[in-house]
Amino acid sequence: MPEGHTIHRLAKDYAAAFATGAPLRVTSPQGKFSDAAALLDGTPLHTTDAHGKHLFLGFRDADWIHIHLGLFGKVTFGPAPAPPPTDTVRLRLAHDGAYVDLRGPTTCALITDGEKQAIHDRLGPDPLRPDADPAAAYRRVSRSRTTIAALLMDQKVVAGVGNVYRAEVLFRHRIDPYRPGRDITPAEWDALWADLVELMHEGVRRNRIDTVRPEHTPEAMGRPPRVDDHGGEVYVYRRANQPCHVCGEPVRTAGLAARNLFWCPTCQRGT
Repeated sequence: MPEGHTIHRLAKDYAAAFATGAPLRVTSPQGKFSDAAALLDGTPLHTTDAHGKHLFLGFRDADWIHIHLGLFGKVTFGPAPAPPPTDTVRLRLAHDGAYVDLRGPTTCALITDGEKQAIHDRLGPDPLRPDADPAAAYRRVSRSRTTIAALLMDQKVVAGVGNVYRAEVLFRHRIDPYRPGRDITPAEWDALWADLVELMHEGVRRNRIDTVRPEHTPEAMGRPPRVDDHGGEVYVYRRANQPCHVCGEPVRTAGLAARNLFWCPTCQRGT
């Protein structure tokens, strides 16, 4: 599932594709969004917004397309003229300069301002949003016996963090993923949050996740670059049984909260 940096990048890319404010052709070749598409057809896209893994496209005064890609959603950008759409396209936005196709999302729905606000209200603070309040997240973390690894993946606690950022930020701060949230100190939380803000903004800029420090890059260590369909240089994510870049201990993996957890048992010893 795409992590928050991808959704914020999509918000920027949608805005850039339709920055002229020209009326858009809004269609649903698949048919599942046809009624809403007909209501929006001929109107311009005026605002894009993202919160965690939720994308919002704003039309008219109070109409929003709410998109959640889920596990299978894909977005394709292209120049005009747009090719004939396939019947897998849930939503196509197009004008004389560009088109964007959405396929396979978990959610693609037309919602009101109030419904959009309700989604924001149920999500935790997003490290990529200027209105984020890390103290609100820490209040939930500091009261919980749940592991910090599970809490970081809980979108009601922190919005936008997925399996990669979860594993990597805990490694970067040498925190045992099984530590209860209530054992995370305020200083540790502040450092985790600041690092997430920096890493995720860099993810938006580069459109991939890179988490290794300069001294651990392939060039610095004389090692081969990572080859993985997720891209980016990482410390532990999807590196099970491979040597840790810092200590050489094999990286471990285990199931936690229905996802695979990755960590170094030496660098992330419990406290």
